[in-house]
Amino acid sequence: MSATDPAPSPGPTLESVVGSLPYAKGHGTGNDFILIADPTDQHHLDQAQVAQICDRYTGLGGDGLIRAVPSEAVAEGRMILESAPEAYWFMDYRNADGSISEMCGNGVRVFVHFLLSENLVDLEVGAVLPIGTRGGLKLVTRLRDGYAVDMGPWEFIHDNAATENGLDSRVLTSGLPTVRGALSISMGNPHTVVALANVAELRALDLASIPEVEPRPEHGTNVEYVLAGNPSVPGGRGSLRMRVHERGVGETLSCGTGACAAAIATRHWSQAHDVAQWAVQVPGGDLGVGFEEGADGREHVVLSGPAVLVARGDITAG
Repeated sequence: MSATDPAPSPGPTLESVVGSLPYAKGHGTGNDFILIADPTDQHHLDQAQVAQICDRYTGLGGDGLIRAVPSEAVAEGRMILESAPEAYWFMDYRNADGSISEMCGNGVRVFVHFLLSENLVDLEVGAVLPIGTRGGLKLVTRLRDGYAVDMGPWEFIHDNAATENGLDSRVLTSGLPTVRGALSISMGNPHTVVALANVAELRALDLASIPEVEPRPEHGTNVEYVLAGNPSVPGGRGSLRMRVHERGVGETLSCGTGACAAAIATRHWSQAHDVAQWAVQVPGGDLGVGFEEGADGREHVVLSGPAVLVARGDITAG
């Protein structure tokens, strides 16, 4: 650049794109989120604004954005209120690219922790808080060292193939030399789980690239890569390690619904249906996954783990 060349434009400020906005930042085992309290439903952020906020170079940075809004303000929330009028708060969750997502297991723990910190709810240790999400009603129990979330029932997306073959799709992943079989599971959002043979394969994954899944789900899928413990069920408790590519985000340090799907698939493959508790190690820490019968008579998945708030601020002009 010569002395006469004009200086490059720094581009729009975050405030010029989003407006002035108070926020908090939190994470659950490294899965990080921007959180906005919106009790009067005033902050209607579009996809581009959310993507700008979550950008790690020109925004605040996060795997997603969570807006705390009354359930009555959201169509899906109003449907939940019909059968669960106590679910006052709704978790309006978007991925880092601004796309709408049904649910985030780590996010709902951080969401409840945020509601507590904002004095929007009271929740003693052992008490349960109902939360509305696009993945349905979620019941969150406060623990001494975190939160446990009844994630509701799970299901195979392709039940016949899963039952007969244990596999229903194929995944091509950068870093792995061959296409791998996979199992598709719904936790209210879609997951495709791939089993790995050893630690070297787990380390070799290049999850900066989007895995190619066939058949390709219409709205995309989260892809989990699982390495079962050896033994996978020490002392009656299952264990596994996992990495994940989240749709609309890329690789994240953790994925709560993905940990649930990984435990479901590993339990199915190993025929360990009597093992009710699983320890899931993700790059960002450790999660617990449990199985229990719900009030509806179906098997529910319970996800437990920590939630941390790390910062607060206001989006203002730079």
